[in-house]
Amino acid sequence: MNKISNFGIFTLLFVSSLTIMVGTVIAPSLSGIIEHKNLGFSPGWLITLPSLGVVLFAPLIGRLLHRLGTINLLSLGLIPYAILGLLGAFITNDYLLIVDRILLGAATVAIQVSVTAYIADFFTGETRVKMIAWQGMAIEMGGVVFLAIGGVLGEINWQFPFYIYLLALVCLFLVIKVLPKATPHIEVNKEASATDTNNKSKVRLIFIASLLAMMLFFVGFVTLPLHLPQSFGFSESETGYLMASISVIAIIAASRMPKMVRVFGDDKTVVLGFLFFMLGYIVLATTTSIAFLSLTVIFIGTGFGFTIPLLNHMMLEASTTNTQGKNLGLFSMGVFGGQFLSTFVEYISHNYMAIYSVAAGLALFIGCVVYFLFQKLHKEYTRLNSSYF
Repeated sequence: MNKISNFGIFTLLFVSSLTIMVGTVIAPSLSGIIEHKNLGFSPGWLITLPSLGVVLFAPLIGRLLHRLGTINLLSLGLIPYAILGLLGAFITNDYLLIVDRILLGAATVAIQVSVTAYIADFFTGETRVKMIAWQGMAIEMGGVVFLAIGGVLGEINWQFPFYIYLLALVCLFLVIKVLPKATPHIEVNKEASATDTNNKSKVRLIFIASLLAMMLFFVGFVTLPLHLPQSFGFSESETGYLMASISVIAIIAASRMPKMVRVFGDDKTVVLGFLFFMLGYIVLATTTSIAFLSLTVIFIGTGFGFTIPLLNHMMLEASTTNTQGKNLGLFSMGVFGGQFLSTFVEYISHNYMAIYSVAAGLALFIGCVVYFLFQKLHKEYTRLNSSYF
């Protein structure tokens, strides 16, 4: 198998960062978009519709991975990502704009699935865990950097943030020039083993856990832009700084995640992530002090770092060569489906303290259930292997 250079690793991380900006990069210019576009739907849909596109197209993209290969699928994702992203600035018809944003989600899932599969082809064991952690860090770093750039460009002209999507063409050039062709690992008769049923159950559990973890993470991103100005008198820039701080903590937590896995194991680390989500929302539900908001930043950021990157790795570990594309598509459905579900949080209550209380309770309940189901899977795995041998 060919070795990948350090610049190749940088390219993978750079490409990975595109997935987080698909909706959020235009968020700072939403007020300008509302002013210049006569939208017949909620402006927030421009941010969430790509997530819906990921959910709708993930099964198809997952099947295409096995047929086209990682590099081809990645290239086919980057081209429409750039074109569809930029076109959003110039489309005036509501229906065409909705279709454009949904198809942009399809291009996004092609990028995410192919990059993660490429990492799986080139890295194994602890090195793979470290790469997946770096990927999670790159995604969160992209959220910080692209939001900041989008804000600056949006102040100049409301259309300028859409041009950031053209970075996908730079990524395409790097992919073609830098990344060697991947040679997938061959796993002989893994599908026929006695643990096949156990793997399918684990894949379903990882999908549900990723869906719920991302939903809990994005509850903060959906509500804080309104809650902080109302309850703490934050300005738009101060709100942006606090939300960016959550992403920075998520980056740090993701960097420590491989060490946590070595100490506690992957399933217990995931459960710990849900408990950190719980702590973060408990603080938001109970505090009226700005000083305590730093705890929320630490807890929610750590919750992300201990869940989403690790669940991505666990999905790879539970996959075979034949099921990898399908399972990675399923993981993308979970992650972006969670983002989409978080937009409905406003229907819980108009009282943010109530919303955060519900989120904290959900995080505790989900953590307990996930822990119980992982323990059940371990026992079933042990029983199947002992009877098989």
